[in-house]
Amino acid sequence: MFTSVSDMLNSKAGQDEEGARLKLREQMLNKLTTVLLDIPSNTTQEVQVTATAVAGITQISDELSPAAQEEAATLLVNLSSSLNTISVNQLSKDREEVMQAATPIVEAASNILNASSNKKVSDSLLTGIKNIQSALLHHKKLNGLPDIIDSGQISVYVNRISPEDIQMQHINIQKNSSSRFSLPSLPAGIIFPEETVDVRMMSFEKNPYAWKGGNITGTVGSLSLTRADGSVIPVENLAKEIEILLPRLDVGQENSTVLDLANFSTLIIDVPSPDVTLVLKMEPSEDISFMLFLGYKDYPNDESYVAKTKIPFENVNEETKFTWVLSPRDRTGAVGAHYLVVKPIVEPGVRFINATVTVISIAAQCKYWNETVSSWSEEGCRVGPLTTPLVTQCLCNHLTFFGSSFFVMPNLVDVSRTAELFSTFTNNPVVVCFVGAIFAAYLLVVVWARRKDIQDAAKVKITVLVDNDPLAEYRYMLTISTGHRHGAATSSQVTVTLLGTEGESEPHHLTDPKKPVFERGGVDMFLLTTHFSLGDLQSIRLWHDNSGEHPAWYVNKVVVQDLETGQKWHFLCNSWLAVDVAECTLDKVFPVATEMDLKRFSNLFFMKTAKDFQDGHIWFSVINRPPCSTFTRVQRVSCCFSLLLCTMLTSIMFWGIPTDPSEQTMDLGHIEFTWQQVMIGIQSSIIMFPINLLITSSPQKEMKDITPDTVIKDIKRIAQSLAKAMKSPLPHLEFHPGHQADINTLLSLVEDIIRLQNGAAGDFYTDSSKRDRAMILSLGAVNLQENSMWGSLEKTSDEVQKNSYGIYLYRQLRHVEKELGLLGPSSFPNSDCYMKAMQQVQGMRSYLEFHLPSSSLDGDLYNRSPSPEESINGSANKKRCQGGLPWWFVFVGWILVIATSAVSGYFTMMYGLTYGKERSISWLISMVVSFFESLFITQPLKVLGFATFFALVLKKVDEEEFGEPQIDDNFTHQDDSDVVQVARRNSTCSFYRPPPPTDIERMRGNRMKAQKVFALIREILVYVGFMWMLLLVAYGQRDPNAFYLTQHIQQSFSKGTSDTMSIQDVFNWANTTLLSSLFGEHPGFITDGNSKLVGNARLRQVRVQKNSCQVARSMQHSVPDCHTLYSWEMEDIGSYGPRWSQSVGENTSVNLQSPWKYKSQSKLRAYPIWGGVRLYRGGGFVMDLGPDLQNSTRILQYLYDTTWFDAFTQAIFVDFTVYNVNVNLFCIVTLMLETTAIGAFQFRSELQSVRLYQSTGGFHIFVMASEVIYFLFIIYYMFVQIKLIKRQKWAYFKSKWNLLELAIIILSWSALSVFIKRTLLGKRDISYYQNNKDQYASFHETAQADAVLGYLIAFLVLLATVKLWHLLRLNPKLHMITATLQRAWTDISGFLVVMTIMFLAYSISSNLMYGWKLYSYRTLLDAAQTIVSLQLGIFNYEEVLNYNPVLGSFFIGSCIVFMTFVVLNLFISVILVAFSQEQIHHKPSEEEETVDLMLMKLCSLFGLKCKKQEGDGLTQGKVPSSAPNSKLATVSSGNLSEE
Repeated sequence: MFTSVSDMLNSKAGQDEEGARLKLREQMLNKLTTVLLDIPSNTTQEVQVTATAVAGITQISDELSPAAQEEAATLLVNLSSSLNTISVNQLSKDREEVMQAATPIVEAASNILNASSNKKVSDSLLTGIKNIQSALLHHKKLNGLPDIIDSGQISVYVNRISPEDIQMQHINIQKNSSSRFSLPSLPAGIIFPEETVDVRMMSFEKNPYAWKGGNITGTVGSLSLTRADGSVIPVENLAKEIEILLPRLDVGQENSTVLDLANFSTLIIDVPSPDVTLVLKMEPSEDISFMLFLGYKDYPNDESYVAKTKIPFENVNEETKFTWVLSPRDRTGAVGAHYLVVKPIVEPGVRFINATVTVISIAAQCKYWNETVSSWSEEGCRVGPLTTPLVTQCLCNHLTFFGSSFFVMPNLVDVSRTAELFSTFTNNPVVVCFVGAIFAAYLLVVVWARRKDIQDAAKVKITVLVDNDPLAEYRYMLTISTGHRHGAATSSQVTVTLLGTEGESEPHHLTDPKKPVFERGGVDMFLLTTHFSLGDLQSIRLWHDNSGEHPAWYVNKVVVQDLETGQKWHFLCNSWLAVDVAECTLDKVFPVATEMDLKRFSNLFFMKTAKDFQDGHIWFSVINRPPCSTFTRVQRVSCCFSLLLCTMLTSIMFWGIPTDPSEQTMDLGHIEFTWQQVMIGIQSSIIMFPINLLITSSPQKEMKDITPDTVIKDIKRIAQSLAKAMKSPLPHLEFHPGHQADINTLLSLVEDIIRLQNGAAGDFYTDSSKRDRAMILSLGAVNLQENSMWGSLEKTSDEVQKNSYGIYLYRQLRHVEKELGLLGPSSFPNSDCYMKAMQQVQGMRSYLEFHLPSSSLDGDLYNRSPSPEESINGSANKKRCQGGLPWWFVFVGWILVIATSAVSGYFTMMYGLTYGKERSISWLISMVVSFFESLFITQPLKVLGFATFFALVLKKVDEEEFGEPQIDDNFTHQDDSDVVQVARRNSTCSFYRPPPPTDIERMRGNRMKAQKVFALIREILVYVGFMWMLLLVAYGQRDPNAFYLTQHIQQSFSKGTSDTMSIQDVFNWANTTLLSSLFGEHPGFITDGNSKLVGNARLRQVRVQKNSCQVARSMQHSVPDCHTLYSWEMEDIGSYGPRWSQSVGENTSVNLQSPWKYKSQSKLRAYPIWGGVRLYRGGGFVMDLGPDLQNSTRILQYLYDTTWFDAFTQAIFVDFTVYNVNVNLFCIVTLMLETTAIGAFQFRSELQSVRLYQSTGGFHIFVMASEVIYFLFIIYYMFVQIKLIKRQKWAYFKSKWNLLELAIIILSWSALSVFIKRTLLGKRDISYYQNNKDQYASFHETAQADAVLGYLIAFLVLLATVKLWHLLRLNPKLHMITATLQRAWTDISGFLVVMTIMFLAYSISSNLMYGWKLYSYRTLLDAAQTIVSLQLGIFNYEEVLNYNPVLGSFFIGSCIVFMTFVVLNLFISVILVAFSQEQIHHKPSEEEETVDLMLMKLCSLFGLKCKKQEGDGLTQGKVPSSAPNSKLATVSSGNLSEE
């Protein structure tokens, strides 16, 4: 039960409910302790079960509380004590059970040690392991194999050895991470001759005394010698030291430095501690001697030094003669920088030596555990000269626990030797050139980034729409985001309409003459004005006119902000407005998004991901930086440059050190970050806080002339806006064509509107109307004033909205008053008309002025809301005041970037020059791989992870963090008496009206045709590239020299063969042609010495069983035995003795016995092979020929003498492989001699050429590049086909061309898998040959894979060529041929049946008549091929006529008459008739129109004239616009319009 529960806990380990699992493990351990106390374990099986449960409970170390650790350790002590007690009474044969019970105890101890650093727990674990060792030593045989338990962190070793064998004993476990001991010759007084010695060793990958510290970094080992009763044999103060090898677990590249003795010979070594031993390993490039001087804090010389020596040392072994070990006493125990000077010893007169020395510096300590004081000590131990970065060698004179300290020493560079280092640039230019290239690339990218910043600055502004009505002053800010999809940008004219609860805005053309709008991934901001508030927005309507080169538009989202109230509405569009994508529409209404829509996972995830990739990812944001961000591209590039150089410096500084300090992380829970990230974060933060410059206003628009018609149009618009606001019909008033609208009448209409809503009488410009302060002015259901200033001071939000209507109506009337003032009476035909109009306007304005609240009017009699510039500037100023660094901190950031870049680049070059060329290249490759892995894998995954967390947990709509952009055009204030805007929209423009459905259909048709044209051109171009790459790949896998090689080998080995060879002829051929060709004049080469024999040749035969057929009863006395033809069922697979005897002789050697035993094809690594007669299995009776001519001749003679070939032999195979280095080809040769059981052998050969060693020339690189490009094409075609399958579903598989594409893709990936398999098999076979050069090396499996690869590529070329028919489907002639075959298919199918019947009749009859006599008709298949040849005129008439002139003449004549003259001619006539009918009834298809259009576009591309058929225009359909010739102004009930 405990095991089952622990298995479930371990399988669900993770962060979920960690506390509950931790508590459950503790409870289970407590329960086990209680059970063990109540029912002690009395057998090894019970101990094993309990220990297994403890091991399972403690498997996850992170889920063990301190109390659980102590409980588990106590359990293990009890279990090990019980096992020790049980093992005393066990028999020696039951020691295996003790071993099985001890193993889970050690596993559990390993789990606990991995989690604990507690003294009590460590002591309990050590006690338990000692009990285990005692249990294993009970009944242990003397000088037997050691008992070893290896489990995770702990390894246990015990053995019982005699005193003689303990001398010079090596004690180790076959594990790289385990400690190893080598004992010297022990003095006589330590071990007595008559007593046995028990060896107990423990190895810990984690320090069991971690609670004490001591900086133990490697493996900890313990060795003790005990007597049979368990008492310890003291081993101390030995004259000869014990060698202890303690491996390091965190292994990395060696910390080496290359010194060029021709230029400089100084190395700086940083000694981290006064107690460490410094091990210096020298590896000179030449056999030279040199002096080593070590100095402290200064360069040493012949007189002043800390230590010196001469290298190589004399009278030492080869491993240590170039190793200098400096103990703390040898170097005075100093800490810090030491200077090592290498001075070569040269002959007198020699001033220059061209040699290098590689110096590997190691700092290590050897310590032992002093049980008396419970601490680590170094007394009696020293570091040995065999210490490497992988293993510390300790030499000690006593036994106990041993550990080592290995100090990480960063590579140092001598700055004062800069000139000497740079003088070696020609020998090692790698890092310097790389850093220089980065600096050059940085300068180029900065130039590009600066230009992009200038372009972004032009994009960051708010565009005031030019078609805003000057009378409309209610402001809305539109923020429109274009998607990031391919082709999302548009060149069309986009129009928008806002729909709210209080009305609908006029259509507005979204354009900016000074900057491009609606670019891919762009955000455009527009200022749109209306006469009055639209209330709460319900929806937004967008459309465009489908004009330009790329009219399709993918709109991501739209945000509308009411600048008067600050309210925002979000519209999540995520739709295409295009005639050929998605819904195929140009006009769409988008509803306002609810809070649930905004917080939906998909919206938050994609919003956060897009924002983080654009602005948060410092590398990607260089390209996709948001234009509104104050963090410029130049600043981002500079931060990336500084980050890269800092990373390079920290990487190269600690290159080769196991724990890379450049990746030392600081943990905050589950969040980790590195110091490089902290540095770049500080730089980025400082640069991101520059103060925005003040937004300057742009010049105002130029004034235009004002006419009476302008004023009349403005008054009409006021009436229209009032009609919309009050939602009630207007009084009937009509102007007929040809009559100009009267301005006084229009103003009276406005008065009537207000009078109807407020019950006012008389004119507004009279004094009585002004004195009527109790009048209520309302528009529809909205009151403009309630009891004027004497009303209630507490107003609801609805009343505030009502007041706004009066404010905007007041502004409009003031604008009309200014226009009338500028015109004057002279502009009107009747001055009375002008004066009355002024009185009407002033009366209405004065009335509104009197009744509006005083708080809504400023010194200019009204209080307007802030202008867009003021609103945005105010918000920007508010943001500035919220926080941030002073403006001059941007210069601090730049100084930090420049300083870190310069220092990092300089020291990186210095380290690169110090390391040498090979090590620099190794570091550079690692650095580049790590950089791209972080850039394209790690960082994007972090972005996606944070976006997922943001969308699932936080669910917060992220607001824009950048400052608001400046307004491009100044929105003119209407209270300025010197300025009057007279710009008016041209309502006749086509883009103000949504395109009608008929035009959309026409556009869609033209667009689809254009897409078909470009798709066809793209398909043809892609296919040409695909076909080119395929042919390169196909012919790159084949070598024309293969034919000549196989032909040469075939001709060489076929000499002396014939179609009828007896067994004696076979032996003669083998002794002459075969052996002379296999073993030529040059040893190891065949024939003329150009082809190397790979391994030995092999003879193989297949046999049939005796008495495998029935003999006629009348002939049994004459023929006692018979055998049937070869078949797999009748093949002899038995084992025999020499001369095919049934019993195998005892004195027969193995080599001579092997030819008489059957070996299967799997054992021979062979495959079935087709012969001229049968398909033969790959197994058989095998004999390898010798490596030379003499041995091979002897083997053949033995086979001949023992009748290895006899009447039951059906086929003989000679297998061998040769390699021709001249053409770099392997040739796998199989020579076959087969019989049909009639006693005559026929010669046949199978040769397969394979290239297993790829060429290294330029053509090979070209072919490899072609292969990569080819599979990129395949991936592209896969993507296309997957899209087709998703769109067409099951209908996809009904198209033969789709199936053809699918076959090409499947064959391509199959060919790739076979290519990989061939490569692996080739490496396997070559490796086998390298290890067994005197045996036959079978390459048949590799040859089979290569043959399959060739077939697959051939079929690929076939199918790809057939696909040309599909590409030429748009050709009218080919289309007519296809249509002809379809029309005639019914008649063709009937004739095919007749032709098949006639063909089979003649094939069968000819096989029956001539098959037993003539070679061309020996089988039905051969007879069918001969009949086909007869129809083609390729026929041997003489052999048929010579056999039987009469029968032959009849056969040939009837076949020609019926098959050729009648059936085939009728067949062709059917096709010709169908072709004639198709010519008459043929109708051009749409595809032919597409071809004509393609030709037209190609002609226009090359500047050629091409005739264009009428009606074939392909213009992107702007909706046609036409200006009316006459205007009809109508003001009627419920309608006021201008046409």
